[in-house]
Amino acid sequence: IPRMASGMQEKQYTPCLLSFFIYNPTFGPREGEVSMTPRDYFVSDSRRKFCFTTPVKTFCPTKPAKSLHTQKNRQFFFEPEDNFWIVMVVRNPMIEKPSKDGKPPTIEYQEEEILDTVYGAVVRQCYSMYKLFNGTFSRAMEAGGVELLTQKLEKFFYRYLQTLHLQFCDLLDVFAGISFFPLDKMTYLKIQSFVNRVEESLSLIKYTAFLYNDQLIWSGLEQDDMRILYKYLTTSLFPRHSEPELVGRDSPLRPEVAGNLLHYGRFLTGPTNLKDPEAKFRFPKIFVSAEDGYEELHLIVYKAMSAAACFMISASVELTRDFCEQLDSLVGPQLTLLASDICEQFTINRRTSGPEKEPQFKFIYFNHMNLAEKSTIHMRKTASVCLTSVHADLMKILGDINCDFARVDEDEEIIVKAMTDYWVVGKKSDQRELYVILNQKNANLIEVNEEVKRLCATQFNNIFFLD
Repeated sequence: IPRMASGMQEKQYTPCLLSFFIYNPTFGPREGEVSMTPRDYFVSDSRRKFCFTTPVKTFCPTKPAKSLHTQKNRQFFFEPEDNFWIVMVVRNPMIEKPSKDGKPPTIEYQEEEILDTVYGAVVRQCYSMYKLFNGTFSRAMEAGGVELLTQKLEKFFYRYLQTLHLQFCDLLDVFAGISFFPLDKMTYLKIQSFVNRVEESLSLIKYTAFLYNDQLIWSGLEQDDMRILYKYLTTSLFPRHSEPELVGRDSPLRPEVAGNLLHYGRFLTGPTNLKDPEAKFRFPKIFVSAEDGYEELHLIVYKAMSAAACFMISASVELTRDFCEQLDSLVGPQLTLLASDICEQFTINRRTSGPEKEPQFKFIYFNHMNLAEKSTIHMRKTASVCLTSVHADLMKILGDINCDFARVDEDEEIIVKAMTDYWVVGKKSDQRELYVILNQKNANLIEVNEEVKRLCATQFNNIFFLD
């Protein structure tokens, strides 16, 4: 995507996907490169393919290379299962400078602008998302050999790769965290009791997850499964079904009609209209980890206003109209009330905490233990759009600090004086990482340190950061 630089006729191009393929060297050179080439979305030829069958492990046999840097592009390698390699080739960002005398423009590749940690995480996420909906590569091999695996890969990745907007990838992709909704104890207990009641009444339900405003409140899934399901819900499913919020007690939620509460519940997966005699009761299947490997489940996502409940049921059970009607009449009214309660509680809390002044700082926080993530830098982040309120150069510094943190186990702090007026601070403490961007003219190191301490005291008063 070209971006015109101001005042000059230079064009800037952001990173973009050049090719993406998956292969298994043990299948032999002809039949086996399980390669992705659906239509012209991928640029990938056999000459390029064979390059990867040897060097990935020859650089270092015990620890395979994860990336290869060249002037024009960066190649990323990931072996998610034995002998199955995923390779993603990304073109480096570049600047096109006009030449005088009618000569062709000169191209400058910005080789150091791409962070291995960020795009390496994107490749791993590609596999996790495939596995969520299809299970492992070896599962497809057992069921139908190379042919079935190739079909599944083409079907999934042809669509999925079009949602990879590489120019927006940053530190949040490395963390792949979960944003949690802040709740008071009473409302949290109401949600817990709702989950218990529904699981008791509809005993087919094995796991439940509860979200509000795209943030997680409750989950019965393993952490890693919830992490990738959360990514799917918030960047793919929910944005396709967004709607205006109905708020407060004044909205027409409370009146009783024929003994049954009005409700705004609807299925986001499965039948769009229960009253339609032609309605199909098919739900997406997902694979989550279980004691003996993994289990396959139906994924029912049901939403009322800004509250969404995900119910997971064993895929061996056939879901009927009767079951869906039962779920709708039980969950719809309760979820509508809960959504109204949460909204009201949240509004009260915001009112009592006083007016929000534009702070002098922006931050990203991540906790490795519970995957909790919070960012005041990202105003909006979905698969197709990412609006950050800071310059790309500052995001790059955050990524660099994160790379430094990853190299050592000890707690540490890094302070960087960035472009005009900006200071960037990274703190790593006991499985938690905090990145702060301060816009303070003429501040010195001591003042910056004091400011970050104040931020920790106000925003993270219940979290222990070592000094």
